[in-house]
Amino acid sequence: MKLKKGLAVVMTAVLCAGMFAGCSGASAKSDVSTKEALNYACTKDIRDINPHLYSGEMSAQNMVFEGLTKNEGGEVKPALAESWEISADGLEYTFHLRKGVTFTDGAPFNAAAVKLNMDAILGNAERHSWLDMVNEIKENVVVDDHTFKLVLKHPYYPTLVELGLTRPFRFISPNCFVNGTTKEGVSGYIGTGPWVLSEHVDNQYATFTQNETYWGDKTKIKTINWKVMPDSQTILLALQNGEVDLLFGADGDQVDLDSYKKLEDEGAYKTYISEPVASRAILINSNSPITKDIKVREAIEYAVNKENIIQGILNNSEDQADTLLSKDVPYCDIDFKTIAYNQEKAQQLLDEAGWKPGSDGVREKDGQKCEITLSYNSKNAQEGTIATSIQADLAAVGIKMNILGEEKQAFLDRQKTGDFDLQYSLSWGTPYDPQSYVSSWRIPAHGDYQAQVGLEKKQWLDETITKIMIESDDSKRADMYKEVLTYINDQYVYVPISYSKTKAVGIKGLEGVSFNDSQYEIPFEKMYFSN
Repeated sequence: MKLKKGLAVVMTAVLCAGMFAGCSGASAKSDVSTKEALNYACTKDIRDINPHLYSGEMSAQNMVFEGLTKNEGGEVKPALAESWEISADGLEYTFHLRKGVTFTDGAPFNAAAVKLNMDAILGNAERHSWLDMVNEIKENVVVDDHTFKLVLKHPYYPTLVELGLTRPFRFISPNCFVNGTTKEGVSGYIGTGPWVLSEHVDNQYATFTQNETYWGDKTKIKTINWKVMPDSQTILLALQNGEVDLLFGADGDQVDLDSYKKLEDEGAYKTYISEPVASRAILINSNSPITKDIKVREAIEYAVNKENIIQGILNNSEDQADTLLSKDVPYCDIDFKTIAYNQEKAQQLLDEAGWKPGSDGVREKDGQKCEITLSYNSKNAQEGTIATSIQADLAAVGIKMNILGEEKQAFLDRQKTGDFDLQYSLSWGTPYDPQSYVSSWRIPAHGDYQAQVGLEKKQWLDETITKIMIESDDSKRADMYKEVLTYINDQYVYVPISYSKTKAVGIKGLEGVSFNDSQYEIPFEKMYFSN
C-alpha cells in the first residue's frame, strides 16, 4: 500500500534520499543532541501492516497498533486496558479501558471499537487458527462505553499473554475497515500507538512520525525513517557512511555476527545484545523419502558438530542448545535425552538403516543415493554459512546435502507445502514460547507441522496440544507439556543449534536502545539522542 501517491511521493523520495546522503561522513558523528529523526535500515519493507493479517513487518505493526495488554519484562502489563478481572471459572475477562484514548484519525477508542476489531479477527478465524486463543473465544461483549467483556468457551491459560502479542489482537480505527471487516484488507493504517505511518513507498522507505495525541509518554524522537536496503553488507556500509543510525535484529539479516564483533571491537559504535530469546534449530522432515526413517534423523543429529557452529560461525555469542527449548522456558525444565557430536554413532545408525558407503563416499540403498537438500532464506548470510558447516558434517558420514538458498517468500512457501528435507528454523521466542509456538505445530502454515506430519503419533500430538491450552490445572498442564516435548525430542525432528539473541548497533549519542520481550519488536519509543 502506498500513501500520498504521485508527484508528492516522488518529491518525498528525492528529499529522503538527500536527507540520507546529507548524513554521510564526519557530520553524522558530530553533535547528535539536536537530531529529531532516527534512520533505521532493514532488508525488509514494512509491507501491509494491517494488524489483523500477517504479511506486514511485525516491528512496524507494533509501532502503530496496540493491544489490551502488553508483554514486558516477562510479565503481562496494562496497555489499552488499564485493569481487568477474571471470573472464578476462568471463562470471563472483564477489561476496563483507558478513557480519553483516540485513534490518530480522531475516532474514539472504546468498547464498541474493541468489539468491532475482535469480531473482525473472529471473522477470519481459520487464518488465525494457529493461535488457540481465537478458537476459544465464544463472545465479545460491550458492557458499557469503557468496559469490554471477553467470554471464552473453556478456561484458556495464555489469554492475557496472547492478547498482548504483536498480532492479531491489535486495534485499528473503525474508519479503516472495508465492508465492515479487515480480512480482505484495510483502507488505512490508523492505530492508537506512539507512532503514525506518514509515508510509505514500496520497497524503498517508510516514514513514521510522533503521535502528538498519544495517551502515554510521547516519544523523544520525532521521526523514524525506515530505509529498505538489499542486504546486510549494504546496511553495514550505510552505517559506516553515516546514513544509518541503528541496526537491529535477531536473524542475521541486518548484521551478521562477524560484522557485529568487528563493530564491537572498533568501539566507534555502541553494541547491544539481548538475553537468549529463542531457539535456532534445523528441521528434519519426517515425511520425506530419506528422512522419514528415524534412524536417519537420529544419525543427522549425531553428525552435526554444534561446537564448530557456535565457535566458528556464531563467535561464541550464543549458548549451545541441546534441547529444542531452553530449560528457562516455562514448562521446559525437563530431563530429555540429549545428543553429543559423534560421527561413529552416526555412521552406525546409517549402517543399521541400510545405507551403505558408496564408491564416491555417498551412501546408497536399493540403488538410491543418500542425498538430501537443506533450504534457507538467501538474504540471511549467517544461515548460509551454518548450512555449509552442516553440509561438511553430513558429507563426513556419507550423506550428500545440497544447499538451496532462495528468496524469503519462496522459503516460506516451501515451509507451508512441506517440500523440503531440512530447513533452518527459529522458534518464536518470548513471549510465544512455549504455548503459541507449540500450538502452531497443529496447523500446516509452518515448517514445524510439515516436518512432524510423518510421525506415527502426529494425531495424538495435535490432540494433546489442544488439551494443554484449555487445561486449568497447572500441574496437569506441566505433565502434558512433558509428554509432548519428550515425544518430539525422541523423534529427532529438530537438531537444536543454539539459543538466539537479538543484536543491535547504534551510533554514539543514540540512547535508550533496549529489547522488548518479543524478538519481532523494536522499542523505538524508548530511544533518544544526547551528547
